[in-house]
Amino acid sequence: MTRDVGDGGTPPPRRWPTSVYASGEEPDPRFSLANERTFLAWIRTTLALLAAAAAVDALDLPMPETAQRFIAGVLALTSLVCAAQAWRGWMRTESALRNRRPLPSSPANLPMVVGVGLVAVTLVVVTILQ
Repeated sequence: MTRDVGDGGTPPPRRWPTSVYASGEEPDPRFSLANERTFLAWIRTTLALLAAAAAVDALDLPMPETAQRFIAGVLALTSLVCAAQAWRGWMRTESALRNRRPLPSSPANLPMVVGVGLVAVTLVVVTILQ
């Protein structure tokens, strides 16, 4: 395990999560910053899904209340999956960068597609039946 040493031979401050920073070497800062930007993009998507869920729940839309609640619930659950992916993806990618391993895949992509797909199908069905 290689650790960077700060100015004057003092060890760098501890960083969290230690499970990520305790092993490997510091990667090129550009890669860590790109990983952080990806994390923030997932967080933006999480917030958009959550805002959509709140809007669908709060507005009086021309559809059955059951469909409206279903859509809001699916959007909220999808935002939860998205938030979990943001954190887990950042940790796994940063760990891979530090330990010079291949970058991991994203297992949350399929649940995200299914969630958004359910909302789309529900909207199509409700629109056709109205």
